[in-house]
Amino acid sequence: MSYLQAFIIAVIEGLTEFLPISSTGHMMITTAVLGMEVTPFVKLFTIAIQLGAILSVVVLYFKRFFRSINFYLKLVVAFIPCAIAGVLLGDWIDAQLENVFGVAVALFVGGIILLFVDKWFKNQTIKDEENISYLKAFKIGLFQCLALFPGVSRSASTIIGGMTQKLTRQAAAEFSFFLAVPTMFAATAKKLLDFYKEGIVINSNEIKLLIFGNVVAFVVAVLAIKFFIGILNKYGFKYFGIYRIIVGGTLIVLFLMGIKIAVV
Repeated sequence: MSYLQAFIIAVIEGLTEFLPISSTGHMMITTAVLGMEVTPFVKLFTIAIQLGAILSVVVLYFKRFFRSINFYLKLVVAFIPCAIAGVLLGDWIDAQLENVFGVAVALFVGGIILLFVDKWFKNQTIKDEENISYLKAFKIGLFQCLALFPGVSRSASTIIGGMTQKLTRQAAAEFSFFLAVPTMFAATAKKLLDFYKEGIVINSNEIKLLIFGNVVAFVVAVLAIKFFIGILNKYGFKYFGIYRIIVGGTLIVLFLMGIKIAVV
């Protein structure tokens, strides 16, 4: 992996992690378009740079992380379903990371859903995570499990999950940001543990690439979160839905024409 490739992937991660358009799906497409061989380190890189994105949430919402112990307990409750599903479906999830066509379909279908989300959920009443019950947090966590399939989008699934529980768009988005912290930290820790068990050693250049990627992802994610909240409050989800339909539809058409974008 070159520094240019690392930069491009990190920018994609920072831009898409908190937007409802699937960061994993976009990174899969990016590595395929760049013609990169998906080595164990490349897989680690695409997950580990999520730590930079995590840090952006902690920095932007620093005070919110010290409001009460209930805040953390609700995040734990919401995290549990995905943690269990991730362990049980680990091998299946790894197999899907090479299914670019599946990502295209997930992007397209998810885009159609986003076109109607604002109409489906009106008169939302919960404007703050302090008013989310443990049961509601758990239900949001169940929605996060949908994002185990690449292309669905963790952000989209948890935000929609939050809105089904009467959260406003902004409250649902912010709870999704907070829930990303334990979820992405756990995913990175598991991948590092897998590396250790397999006896794979990271060299000094790869360590530098990881540091570089995390810094880039952090800076871009800070800007992306501010952008997303502004767009969400002003326009809702429709433009994100249109974008997903265009990207997913284009990929589907390419596949039907026999032009396959394959993970190598």
